[in-house]
Amino acid sequence: MNEHPPTAGPAPTLADVLALPVLAAGQPQVVTGVAQLDRPVRWVHITELTDPASFLKGGELVLTTGMPLPDDAAGVRRYVDELTEVGAAALVIELVRRYHRPPDTLVQACRARGFPLVTLARDVNFLEVTQVVHALILGSQADAMRRTQRIHEAFTALTLRGAVAEDVVRAAAEMSGRTVVLENLVHQALICEPSGSTVEEALGDWERRSRATESGGHTRVGGPEGWLTAPVAYQDERWGRLAMLPADGQAFGPEHVTVLERTAMALTVARLIHTTPWEHTAHRNALRELAEQRHHSPEDIRARCAALGLPTEAGVFLAVLVDLGPAGEGADPETRLHRELRSAGVPALAGELSPGRLGVLLALRPAQPWRPVAERLSRTALTLTPRAIVGVGSQVADLADTARSFREAARVIEATPPGQPLPPDRSFHELPDIDLRRLLYALREDTRIQDYTERRLGRLIDHDTRHGTDLLTTLGHYLDAAGNKTTAARRGGLSRETMYQRLRTIERVLDTDLESGDRRTELHVALTALRVLRTG
Repeated sequence: MNEHPPTAGPAPTLADVLALPVLAAGQPQVVTGVAQLDRPVRWVHITELTDPASFLKGGELVLTTGMPLPDDAAGVRRYVDELTEVGAAALVIELVRRYHRPPDTLVQACRARGFPLVTLARDVNFLEVTQVVHALILGSQADAMRRTQRIHEAFTALTLRGAVAEDVVRAAAEMSGRTVVLENLVHQALICEPSGSTVEEALGDWERRSRATESGGHTRVGGPEGWLTAPVAYQDERWGRLAMLPADGQAFGPEHVTVLERTAMALTVARLIHTTPWEHTAHRNALRELAEQRHHSPEDIRARCAALGLPTEAGVFLAVLVDLGPAGEGADPETRLHRELRSAGVPALAGELSPGRLGVLLALRPAQPWRPVAERLSRTALTLTPRAIVGVGSQVADLADTARSFREAARVIEATPPGQPLPPDRSFHELPDIDLRRLLYALREDTRIQDYTERRLGRLIDHDTRHGTDLLTTLGHYLDAAGNKTTAARRGGLSRETMYQRLRTIERVLDTDLESGDRRTELHVALTALRVLRTG
C-alpha cells in the first residue's frame, strides 16, 4: 500500500504510536534505535516490496511481515540503508509468518545505522494500524491548524487595538509557554517575559550569550543554547531581534515559529504606531521597578538592569529626580537627558516616572564624584524649562537599595516650592537643604499641620479680623527676632511701649507665656506653617 505523508504539521512520535492499543496488542519490542523513540511519525506505509524506499518521502512508519526481506546480508544492508537515507521513522516487522525472531543480519544492519527496528510478537491488522495512526496524524494537523488560526487572530487583535511592545511580547510568552526576549541591535535586552523561569535565569550574562547566537535574516534555531530567533525589521531597516529560549530540552515546533514570526510582525507595527524608542520604554520600566520596589527579587532586577547595559556590581548608585512643571515648547526631555548622559559617558537609566517627572539612576565608580554629573543634568533640565526642580538622593552601594535614594530625592522635590532660590553653588537641591519652612511646605496638605496651625493661631487671627488690628504681624516680628523686643519693635516701626502692650494682648488672646522658649517655638512653627499655607 503506497501512502504519501503530509509535508507539514505536528506529528505523534514513534513512542506515541507504539503505545496505541492497536499496536500494543502486538507486544511491540524495540530491538534497535531505542534513543530514537522521539522521532515524528508523519505517515504509515505497508510494504511487501524489496525496495520500498522509492515510494517513501520521509517520516513513515514502515510495516512489513518480513516476507520481502532479502536472504543475503548485503541485500538486507541495502534495504536498511535505503530506508535510513530516505528518512523513514522506523521499521516494524511482524514475527508471525516468515520469522519468529528478527534475523541477525537485519538487527546488525539497523544497529549499524542507528535505525529503529521494532518487532511484533503477535499478529496485528496493519490496515487497522494505518487507519488509527492516520486519524491521529490528521487530527493533530487539524488541531494545529486551529491553534495556528488562534495565534493569527490573537496577534491581529493586538495590532488592531494598537498594543505596545510589552503587550505583544507578553502575549508571545503566554501563547508559546516559553521565555521571550526583545533585544536591540547592540544586544541589550529591552523586554523580557519569562515563562517557567526567573528574570535572573533568562537574562543572566545576556550580552555574551546573545552575541554567541548568530543573527540571521529569517527565523532560525541556533547558538550554543539553541535559541529560536527572528529579526524585527521594516523594509531594509533592522530594529532588533526576538529570542525564544528553550525549556528543559524541549524542541521548538511549528507553532513556536508561528508565534515568534507573528510577534515580530506585531512589533514592527507597534514601532511604527508608537514612536517612543524601545530603549526609553525599557529604561522607564526598569526605573519604576527600582523606585517602587516592584521587582520580584534583587537578583531579578540586577539581571534586568545588567541586560540593559547598566553596571550593577562594584559601584555606587544615585537617584536624581527632575520635576519639569510646564515643559518648554518642542522639548523632548527624555531624549535630551539620554543624550546628555551619553555625552558625559556616565552609565545610567533615565525615563519618565510619572507625568512631568523624570528619573535618572546614575551608576558611578566608588571614587567617582557625583556632584559634577548632577550639576550637568540639572543645567540641562533648566534649559528645558526654567521652572524645573532637580532633587538628588543619597548614594547607595546596592542596586536593590536604590528605592531609598529615589524616596529621598522625592522628598527633596516635595519640599521645594516653585520659585525656591537655588543654592549659590549648584543647580539642584538635596536633603540638607530642607529647613523648617520647606519641611512644612512638604507637609502642607496634611490636616494635622493645618489643625495645629489653627489651634495655635486661630484666636489671634479672629481677634485681628474683629478689631481691625494686626497682632499676627507683631507676633511674627517678635518670633523672627528670637524674642528680642527691641529688635521686634524696630522691625515693626513701633515704640517699645507699644510693642510691650501688643505682646501682652497677644498673651491674653492666646492664653500663653511668650517668655517661655517652648511656647515661642510652638508659635514659631505654627506661624511658619501659616505662611506656607497662605503663600505656598
